[in-house]
Amino acid sequence: MENREINLTQTTSNTVEVSNFGITKDGQTINCYTLKNKNGMCVEIIDLGGIITSLLAPDQNGNWEDVVLGFVDPKDYLENEYYYGAIVGRYVNRISGGKFTIDGKEYFLNKNDKTNALHGGGQGFSHKIWDVEVLENTEFPTLKLSNFSKDGEQNFPGNLTTTVFYTLKEDNSLEITYEAQTDKTTVINLTQHSYFNLSGNFSEPIIDHKLQIYADKFLPINSNLVPTGERGKVHNTSFDFNNPKVIGEDISNNDEQLLIATGYDHTWIIDGSGLRKVASVYHERSGRLMEVSTTEPGLQFYSGNFLDGKFPNKSGGRNKMRTGFCLETQHFPNSPNQDDFPSTILRPGEKYSSKTIYKFSANNNLWKL
Repeated sequence: MENREINLTQTTSNTVEVSNFGITKDGQTINCYTLKNKNGMCVEIIDLGGIITSLLAPDQNGNWEDVVLGFVDPKDYLENEYYYGAIVGRYVNRISGGKFTIDGKEYFLNKNDKTNALHGGGQGFSHKIWDVEVLENTEFPTLKLSNFSKDGEQNFPGNLTTTVFYTLKEDNSLEITYEAQTDKTTVINLTQHSYFNLSGNFSEPIIDHKLQIYADKFLPINSNLVPTGERGKVHNTSFDFNNPKVIGEDISNNDEQLLIATGYDHTWIIDGSGLRKVASVYHERSGRLMEVSTTEPGLQFYSGNFLDGKFPNKSGGRNKMRTGFCLETQHFPNSPNQDDFPSTILRPGEKYSSKTIYKFSANNNLWKL
């Protein structure tokens, strides 16, 4: 299969364009939906996994460049072993031992991460084809993605109906709204798994990006990358990003938690409730700023430690270690097995609801050292 040429262009109007992505799965053609706003921002999303395959953001000189990692060859999205840009569920992150108990009944999941169930199992939401509807008569370009997960799929209980809305606004923010309902008590924890590199060059490491996370505590992990149940204080540690700090400043410290994960792969505990800003990332040379807001209680910062150079990147190099980072808004990993973590239980008659916003701008004087 030939590599698909990525050729997004700016626009002067709010639009959604639909095209053939060039691959099929189970005999079904994969389509691509490009959301565009009047400023020139473009976000490319496919119905396979709800994956964001490209996102154009401005720099301080008015240049628009793609800032999300992705595959060059479309067929590599069929496996997507890094979960590039995908909607992840039913349960993002790890469930220890691949099992949990609800109302006295034990459920055994598909273990796809050594002893853990990771990101919903081997064939979770990230690998399913979603039904996509382009919403009409909306103020901003909006996609509605729907997915029906049968009772027992990946061994999770309950028929679960999930809806995700992608909305591109005129302030260059991408708003992601999640909704779900079940007919049987289950667990749910959804996120968006894009890897970002605000330099626009996917061969450059992201350790020069300056990160700020508005959190005083994080979740320490064990050797299986599962939270121990403790709540660690970040003050005067490698995990303190309350003041903007270059990602690479402490990443190589002789810190047990960093050594376990080969970098950052941890959840920060976000205080407060409702939609609030939880993190900001700034790339000084380009002037690009990304701000993250969410209703979720946790933020997983992953510094791309397991990117291994196996695949070419969109800049002509390889997807090497730490050439992208993730800021995944979510409930805590392994919550079904930790009674004092925020609950991820969803019961019949209840509605799961979550919102996250990624906002992009440019400023050549921000956070100068």
